[in-house]
Amino acid sequence: MKSLFSVSPREAKQFDTTQLRENFLVDQLMQDDTIQLTYTHYDRMIVGGVKPLSNAVSLPNPAELRADYFLERRELGIINVGGDGVVNAGGVDFSLRKMDCLYIGKGTKEVKFTSIDEKAPALFYLLSSPAHHPYPAKVLTKENAMPVQLGALETSNRRTIYKYIHLEGIQSCQLVMGLTILEGGNVWNSIPPHTHTRRMEVYFYFDVPEGQRIFHYMGETNETRHIVMANNEAVVSPPWSTHFGCGTSSYGFIWGMAGENLAYNDMDAVTVPQLR
Repeated sequence: MKSLFSVSPREAKQFDTTQLRENFLVDQLMQDDTIQLTYTHYDRMIVGGVKPLSNAVSLPNPAELRADYFLERRELGIINVGGDGVVNAGGVDFSLRKMDCLYIGKGTKEVKFTSIDEKAPALFYLLSSPAHHPYPAKVLTKENAMPVQLGALETSNRRTIYKYIHLEGIQSCQLVMGLTILEGGNVWNSIPPHTHTRRMEVYFYFDVPEGQRIFHYMGETNETRHIVMANNEAVVSPPWSTHFGCGTSSYGFIWGMAGENLAYNDMDAVTVPQLR
């Protein structure tokens, strides 16, 4: 399991492109018949990806956790961004179509991932945070995830937000998770920009067409940087950093947070003219 250590805004101001990518980008998440995990030192969030083909892939117990099993002191959110798949959690099968979400609570000893058709494999994106209380496993489909439309065609950010794990959705200890889909011809996400020093966040970009890229903006609002990202890559946003992006085509992204609270709208907004 790879580790990403915390970075202060003072350090980040000195980073070049390579250093920004080394400290904040999580790439190569979807590898055939394996699970990829990155441990971040921002609210102890773990970012992962699973692409099962012909075999079931089990959630491991990395030595770095010093636990008897992965979810001994953790909870787990899973969103499928590929073909139909099944997650077996504690001996119970949960079917996930594209953009369905599964929450698995603290105390679940075994988790396995499979694809229904290896020619159209599931792509399971994972976020895990520390947990203090066991909540039951639950599936929430895209259709039942309280879709909210935001933005406008005039500002190129017309988008639909689907909330899964949050204060009024699936219960969790501190994990918050959902996704956003940009409408055709719209490219900007998370406008107006914001920060939230009470929570870290991770963005995972998916359905980015071949040959296209996302320009993900980060940094303090008065001194922004950018990271160029490809399909199925994630980027860690520290609590002090803004997080928004623009693509060379329409796309989708999963947002996930951990920290002080579960309120989706806990944000410190800034206006576009305030950005530097």
